[in-house]
Amino acid sequence: MIFAPQVRVINEEGQQIGILPVKEALSLAESQGLDLVEIAPQAKPPVCKIIDYGKYMYELKKEQQRAKKKQIVIKLHEIKFGIMTDDHDMDHKMRKIQEFLSEGDKVKLTVMFRGRELEHKELGKIVLDKVVEKLKDIAVIEQLPKQEGRALFTVVGPQKVVAVKRKSA
Repeated sequence: MIFAPQVRVINEEGQQIGILPVKEALSLAESQGLDLVEIAPQAKPPVCKIIDYGKYMYELKKEQQRAKKKQIVIKLHEIKFGIMTDDHDMDHKMRKIQEFLSEGDKVKLTVMFRGRELEHKELGKIVLDKVVEKLKDIAVIEQLPKQEGRALFTVVGPQKVVAVKRKSA
């Protein structure tokens, strides 16, 4: 599937053979039991390499897998509060938030309003401010408090990125 009349040919070791007609380059590759693969079609003339195509694709796939393995996956967890959340419940939720942040994940803090509580949005803001104040040493606010329907939420993330390797889901 090489359409150029002449190509620059590189052998298996990466040494340049020269500029050859496509038919001659193909016969050279076939004589070695390998394939002629176009690696730089935009070059003038196009660059082709004599390699084992199956092995090349296998190595490419393995390289992509190694790159994916090194990725850090950051999850977004949600913790919900009410405007009447008790101190003990608040402490328990704070421990969970600290655990998520120590793993390098982000946390969405949500204050849910029920019934007539919606008329007292300032109480929800106070709850969020109290939680953010307790987290100021380990977290940074990534999204300012925002009202959506019956919920007031903010997103916090870890202060510095924690290099935790996890398998992606």
